[in-house]
Amino acid sequence: MVPATGRGDLHTHTQASDGMQAPAENVRLAYEKGLAAVAITDHDTVSGVAEALEAGKRYGITVIPGVEISTRAGGKEIHVLGYYIDTEDELFLSRLEQQRNTRLGRNEAIIDKLRGLGIEISMEQVLSGMGRELKPDESVGRPHIADELVRLGAATDMRDAFDKYLAEGAAAYVSPPRITPEKACRWIQEAGGAAVLAHPGIYGDDELVRKILETGELRGIEVYHSDHGPAEHERYLALAEEFGLLVTGGSDFHGARQGVIFHGDIGSVNVSTAVLEQLKAARS
Repeated sequence: MVPATGRGDLHTHTQASDGMQAPAENVRLAYEKGLAAVAITDHDTVSGVAEALEAGKRYGITVIPGVEISTRAGGKEIHVLGYYIDTEDELFLSRLEQQRNTRLGRNEAIIDKLRGLGIEISMEQVLSGMGRELKPDESVGRPHIADELVRLGAATDMRDAFDKYLAEGAAAYVSPPRITPEKACRWIQEAGGAAVLAHPGIYGDDELVRKILETGELRGIEVYHSDHGPAEHERYLALAEEFGLLVTGGSDFHGARQGVIFHGDIGSVNVSTAVLEQLKAARS
């Protein structure tokens, strides 16, 4: 049941990918922030959704099953959010597994580059540093590698680790072959969901954003995001109107690392829950 009124954070990550909290914890935090809804949008996995849905029943919060799929276009990594997908669709799950395998290869290549830079790091160390067993269908991301770089003293915090080694163009950045945004949209549509372009302001290339929107595969655009300011809000609201897209938003909450919350605290960016019915209606 979607609440008729209220606010929702439509972009949060959990331990199923590179977030710090269990899925149920994200729901609890959303409840404490007074939200009516929260989406679980982990990278290339939906393994945290079931736990969050159960927690949603306990806390009386609407949980939106979601995912964030990594793609590539115009030489940049582009993320596509999927909402209300069928999280038990076997074809979709197998496609996400392909994505995680690509991510695994990317992580190993990053480790190789870091070792080439004289940093004694291994994937075993990264996994051990998580402090828990990696569950099936969970994914390991760059923030986990950043954590280990901080533990090794190669970086002062996660931002420093990304700036020096892991961000696009940095010393150990690796860009593996990825599917296109259009293909990710089709995967989401075929799994019964609605596809939304994530955080367009992060890409630093509005012409590329426009080209992606022109394909007509997307149903929405994430206008509101922790890394967007008023100028981005204005630009992407205009694009949403031009292309007839739904306007969404979310914090991109990952939890705190080294005492710093990236990108924003849960609920710090939110939108009206009225958009939830619109997302449902936009599904193919």
